[in-house]
Amino acid sequence: MDVVVVESPNKVKTINKYLGRNYKVLASFGHVRDLPAKDGSVRPDDDFAMSWAVDTASSKRLTDIAKAVKDADGLILATDPDREGEAISWHVLEVLKQKRVLKDKSIKRVVFNSITKPAVLEAMANPREIDPPLVDAYLARRALDYLVGFTLSPVLWRKLPGARSAGRVQSVALRFVCDREAEIERFVREDYWLIAAILSTPRAENFEARLIVYDGKKLQKLDIKSQEQADAIKAMLDGATFKVASVEAKPTKRNPGPPFTTSTLQQAASSRLGFSASRTMQVAQRLYEGMDIGGETAGLITYMRTDGVQMAPEAISAARDAIGKEFGARYVPDKPRYYSAKAKNAQEAHEAIRPTDFSRTPTQMRQYLDADQARLYEMIWKRAIASQMQPAEIERTTVEIEARNGANTAELRAVGSVVRFDGFIAAYTDQKDEDAEDEESRRLPQLRADETLARQSVNATHHTTEPPPRYSEASFIKKMEELGIGRPSTYVATLKTLEDRDYVKIENRRLVPQSKGRLLSAFLESFFEKYVEYDFTASLEEKLDEISDGKLAWKDVLRDFWKDFSGSVDDIKELRVTDVLDALNEELAPLVFPEREDGSNPRICPKCGTGNLSLKLGKYGAFVGCSNYPECGYTRQLGDAANGDGEAANGENGTKVLGKDPYTSEDITLRSGRFGPYIQRGEGKEAKRSSLPKGWSPATIDHEKALALLALPRDVGKHPESGKMISAGLGRYGPFVLHDGTYANLDSIEEVFSIGLNRAVSVIAEKQSKGRGGRNGTAAAALKELGDHPDGGGKIVVRDGKYGPYVNFGKINATLPKGKDPMSVTVEDAVALIAEKEAKGGGKKPARAKTTAAKKPAAKKPAARKAAAKKPATKKED
Repeated sequence: MDVVVVESPNKVKTINKYLGRNYKVLASFGHVRDLPAKDGSVRPDDDFAMSWAVDTASSKRLTDIAKAVKDADGLILATDPDREGEAISWHVLEVLKQKRVLKDKSIKRVVFNSITKPAVLEAMANPREIDPPLVDAYLARRALDYLVGFTLSPVLWRKLPGARSAGRVQSVALRFVCDREAEIERFVREDYWLIAAILSTPRAENFEARLIVYDGKKLQKLDIKSQEQADAIKAMLDGATFKVASVEAKPTKRNPGPPFTTSTLQQAASSRLGFSASRTMQVAQRLYEGMDIGGETAGLITYMRTDGVQMAPEAISAARDAIGKEFGARYVPDKPRYYSAKAKNAQEAHEAIRPTDFSRTPTQMRQYLDADQARLYEMIWKRAIASQMQPAEIERTTVEIEARNGANTAELRAVGSVVRFDGFIAAYTDQKDEDAEDEESRRLPQLRADETLARQSVNATHHTTEPPPRYSEASFIKKMEELGIGRPSTYVATLKTLEDRDYVKIENRRLVPQSKGRLLSAFLESFFEKYVEYDFTASLEEKLDEISDGKLAWKDVLRDFWKDFSGSVDDIKELRVTDVLDALNEELAPLVFPEREDGSNPRICPKCGTGNLSLKLGKYGAFVGCSNYPECGYTRQLGDAANGDGEAANGENGTKVLGKDPYTSEDITLRSGRFGPYIQRGEGKEAKRSSLPKGWSPATIDHEKALALLALPRDVGKHPESGKMISAGLGRYGPFVLHDGTYANLDSIEEVFSIGLNRAVSVIAEKQSKGRGGRNGTAAAALKELGDHPDGGGKIVVRDGKYGPYVNFGKINATLPKGKDPMSVTVEDAVALIAEKEAKGGGKKPARAKTTAAKKPAAKKPAARKAAAKKPATKKED
């Protein structure tokens, strides 16, 4: 018997079924070792020696793997087919060597590009060894990320309090988000006018033509800058005669794009389906790992972490067969199409993302998939099919029109297109194609040269230039790929890190840099410019790729980097904080000193009128303060508009007086504390406080809103059955209504102030019908059922409890990490949380089916547990 190690527990049963009883498949659950989050894990003075740690949950899994290998004939490492997967196989092998269980056993490495029986058996028939250059590239990348983070972060804590950390890739990604914000702030709007005429042919067919030349001058977009200029041109055209100068019809072809890569899938799912990048990867992971298709378990798509754009020859052949069957022989090109990646630093060792079987059409699969899975599978299937179809044939017609009014002349142009053959558009169109289709829908009537046209109307429309848009998740990922920063498997993790550290916030699906993030980015650009340059970071990625190709030695790359980087850090340590603040005042002037409505100098203190405002660094981060402190105590939070009335109170965190309580006459103030902004009435221990609800920013808080928050909880009315009071308030887990010990969540903070008795009774009844977790013994509301535990013992359920969502397995309840969407939890996530809770001694797991192993005597329980060290991040991220 051979032991096969895969990453995800979701694959275990399926692959074991394909391989048969001569194999035992076990899961590593992603990474099994990581660098401890402390100094000394990478030691440059010791030739970049690295210390690895195994967390409790991974230790148990590795022990299970070691026991199985000890009694097996050989070991087959079948982790995912990417760099991270190669690294996980290497880690597992290193641990097993340390445990001395390998001896003379055979060791093989196989990769499954898709979880189907033919693909798995083909991979098993063609094993290889672990690829040393790929592992070296992983070690170099991990060491670089560690050295940057653990060398730079202490400098930030001393020179820029409030900044949590900086990273090699995340800092560059943060920079281009902040650079876009600076572009928006510097943008000056311009007015312009566009002029178009509605004309008709002698056959009474109307169409639109746009002005392109006036009095012999070719007009650019912004050339008509005033209403007077537009009115003069319109008046001339209102009295002009129009004649067709020329008609030109050109046939063109538009070719399909390649199948999806990781980044293009994330971008398309964002724009077409509204999925976040992390949601896209979660759904794609499930499609890859395998679904129950009418009693047969099979993966529906190939591996979803790839930047390759090519499909395997057999897949191309299957796609061409499916095209002929679904669309007709005319849609099949004479020769197969082949693609090459245009992305910087693209690695094309793997296939593009495609269906494992093109005969499984989206319509057929819909019955086996949930809504999100069905929509994503349909998009992948259609894009892959379209990539092998005939081009679209389009006829584009351009009509030039002369306008004459006495000595004044003008030229107009009308453009229209007709799709003569839809080709690949019959299957799939991306956003660019859809925009083109809008133009193609504008068909022109039959026009002839020298034909006279009748004027129906002339329209002059006013427009204003718009600043560049903030990045969406999709455009963020596209930018990362264009710059060659990071890799497909790191885009989602990079974005999540920026969010978790409060450097970036997602509002209306756009990335908005927060004050903390802009401070950090400005600091790095001012004092570590080289290390946040796009070209430098991309060139370092190229060196990592050369390591993976065996062209560079990984420690040589580390030595070159470390020599310059450590020297730069030493220089920064000598900087005075005043030097840092002077540089940030200059770099972030639009943010720190916004223009005032009265046009006065934004650097002058509005309270004392003589002091200069400047950035100050407090215990919890940066704020704006007056140079006349302590005589003048004016302060405000970074990013708030200047307080013209000078009523800010003392305090390094930017205390701002909003007004007085009408009943107590105490000051009501807006403050910034350790856990964020809050409202306070009065002073001392008796002062009443209220945190700002999610979605409320300090800039929008006024006296009225502050009073409303401080008045919570409010009485809604007495329950018609119990006669007990129902109240509405804001708690740790958001807005709620409360009746007789039952809490029910509300949809928004606004509802706290407006909810009536009937609605409150309904919400509470709905909560009670789902059951309460905890005190009365009934089960908490089930949010999502994940199915049976891979090791047996019962079902795993995600529930909503009194203290938030958690994973339930038997008597084990494992709380979800803060910010984790309970509906996005996968079986893999849940099993890892359960294992961690078990390791800590929490709860009692269900009884498993009896096995031979169960007869072994239980290990002696240690007398006392040592305090758990901080667990390093080991789970493989999207």
